[in-house]
Amino acid sequence: MNAYTRFVPETEPSAPVHDVYSLTRGGNLAQIVLDGKTYHLRITRAGKLILTK
Repeated sequence: MNAYTRFVPETEPSAPVHDVYSLTRGGNLAQIVLDGKTYHLRITRAGKLILTK
């Protein structure tokens, strides 16, 4: 199963949609930069998302 088969929006979203598995390249961690500050997006074992500085 790839990133595109996991999420099929029912309607056109009002904001950009990004598959978390694409952001993490199949892992469980991604780094996101905002105004020069790096944040970490982590997928927990329970399938939840945690965003930390």
